Amino acid sequence: MKIKKVDVFAARLPLKEPFIIAYDQYNDMPTILTRLETAEGTVGWGEAVPDQHVTGESWDSTFQIIKHELAPLLINESPFSIDLIHKKFNNKIDGVPSAKAALDLALYDLMGKITGQPVYQLIGGKSHQELQVPQVISIKDPELMAVDAHRYVKAGFRNIKIKVGTDPSVDIERIKAVRNSIGRSTKLRVDANQGWDRIQALRVIRETVDCDVDWYEQPVKAYDLKSLKEIRAVSHAKIMVDEGVHNIHDLVNVVEMRAADMLNIKLMKSGGIYPALALANLAEAAGMPCQVGSMVESAIGTMAGAHLAMGRSIIETNEMVGPLMFSKDVAAIQYHGDVIQFSDTPGFGIEVDEYFVKEITSFSCEIK
Repeated sequence: MKIKKVDVFAARLPLKEPFIIAYDQYNDMPTILTRLETAEGTVGWGEAVPDQHVTGESWDSTFQIIKHELAPLLINESPFSIDLIHKKFNNKIDGVPSAKAALDLALYDLMGKITGQPVYQLIGGKSHQELQVPQVISIKDPELMAVDAHRYVKAGFRNIKIKVGTDPSVDIERIKAVRNSIGRSTKLRVDANQGWDRIQALRVIRETVDCDVDWYEQPVKAYDLKSLKEIRAVSHAKIMVDEGVHNIHDLVNVVEMRAADMLNIKLMKSGGIYPALALANLAEAAGMPCQVGSMVESAIGTMAGAHLAMGRSIIETNEMVGPLMFSKDVAAIQYHGDVIQFSDTPGFGIEVDEYFVKEITSFSCEIK
């Protein structure tokens, strides 16, 4: 089977409320959706959620890179030639991981549909009984974050992640307020998104020792592995690296420096499922548990991440929360409480609403 057509849609997904993290605020979520079609009519869907602060890509630039540089490389290729295709991508242009992920995901969706298998069966089989998802709370006043957290726990969520990374004094209040609101039986994770320096991070970690935080994620700038190592050396809780690792070369540096306990793999940072598998394998060799993180993707990117998490035992946690944050999505995903549901349907197991995709699309193109 050969790929005969690539459609690219620059769309904006409606959020239930603004999403606020240390470095930006999102009132809606810009995304790039890709649709691959074979000569036989089989269709696979992919997605890019670029982030100028993380992947170095913008919404517009990602659309143009896919349209002019990457998508043409797929015409008349087999979707199963995943290694060759990634080599072609990398020879054509360096970086641009979310642009590459948009096509990589669609290739895996295609492979699953062609073989009649869910994607997780293609990458390792079912490694977990279930995937629990957390609720992620964006930056607000401490009291409001505590109210949100309490409401989510009442709704059945067993894991709460909070965004911090502004003023350390207020961040300490946020962490304490949320812990007090959810009790001790609910797990709590803290993500600073590079918002602190070393001294600030050490202060926050020290002054929240009684909050029983599972881990502190990316407390300092992505490039500052020395500070990350120093923080890890004295932290009572685990330290997770996120923005500091995009590819296996970054991970080698983290492992050699012993700079982190855990790794947050994101499809948009790594360039898709294929390079993400390499990260998971290297992390497993280093004894470093992983998480599949979210860039607030639609149902497409979310289920891609869920299949990745399901297919690798070293991926112990996930944040497949994007669909919970949208007022309407491009496909339906089922959650049973805080557990994401899988089906035996081939590919990512979702039915994309192409009419809604066109409704939220600002501009698009077709490559043949």
